[in-house]
Amino acid sequence: MNAELGPDLTSDPLGWALPPWTRAEAQAIHDLPFNDLLFRAQTIHRENFDPNRVQLSRLLSIKTGGCPEDCGYCSQSSHHQSGLKASKLMEVKRVIAEATKARDAGATRYCMGAAWRSPKERDMDAVVAMVEGVKALGMETCMTLGMLDLGQAQRLKQAGLDYYNHNIDTSERYYSEVISTRTFADRLDTLANVRDSGMKVCCGGIVGMGEEKADRIDMLVTLANLPEPPDSVPINMLIPIEGTPLGEADPIEPIEFVRTIALARIMMPKSHVRLSAGRTAMSDEMQALCFFAGANSIFVGDTLLTAENPGEDKDSALFRRLGIKPFAREAL
Repeated sequence: MNAELGPDLTSDPLGWALPPWTRAEAQAIHDLPFNDLLFRAQTIHRENFDPNRVQLSRLLSIKTGGCPEDCGYCSQSSHHQSGLKASKLMEVKRVIAEATKARDAGATRYCMGAAWRSPKERDMDAVVAMVEGVKALGMETCMTLGMLDLGQAQRLKQAGLDYYNHNIDTSERYYSEVISTRTFADRLDTLANVRDSGMKVCCGGIVGMGEEKADRIDMLVTLANLPEPPDSVPINMLIPIEGTPLGEADPIEPIEFVRTIALARIMMPKSHVRLSAGRTAMSDEMQALCFFAGANSIFVGDTLLTAENPGEDKDSALFRRLGIKPFAREAL
């Protein structure tokens, strides 16, 4: 291996490290000169994906606000004074209508999120009907409903749910600084139930919450060392929301954010790395660097649950400038 690209961490013929990862191995790559890091990430990206295709997903809040969890970044927590009012679970017909519009606009994956600690049994029939209806449109389906037991996960799998999103948010060390109403181990238990049901895991985290560089690296080490790395890895840049404990958090430095994307791509070569929340605060140039570093999935639409998201016109214009095209539905 070229010594300029860092230590030969494994016996892999290409010189790329393989799991299980240690913090030292991951940090050695993270700390490479920026150009070497991006070269390495782009090389791995091209080995596994079309470098000029990005997956378009749409996210709909099917139940907003009133969540009993106290996640320090979230406007939907009942613990915070964000001014967001709680809503009831959306009607199934409306969800299917919104999904149809998203499909017709080019989205290939439809994600549905509910502000729950975990779904209640009385809501499961409606949730299952939503999955079945969106699946019938020919779209990939994803949900995030909080913690799941194995029986709930199996029922969602039987309904046709392709992915379940449950982010670990940050490192195990820093987790209690952000959330106190559930543990890091609770997160991992839900991920295990999702895997055991046969669904694909969508799991990432949030950066810019006051964590240290080591926490971002440890978060990715945890994800990459799961029994199976997540198929989707959303990397969110904190959107500070007034009335939440992290409403005045200092933003992460842009180059450091790109390094996080690149490290995720290198450590999880076959995963979709999603450039998620926070894109409204990113310049076109920053997003372009993220795509070069291996991000190949975004959420489209004007809103992302309760936060602003770049409009589809702006995304389309950026894609044209970069020569990027959406994933074709038949390729999924």
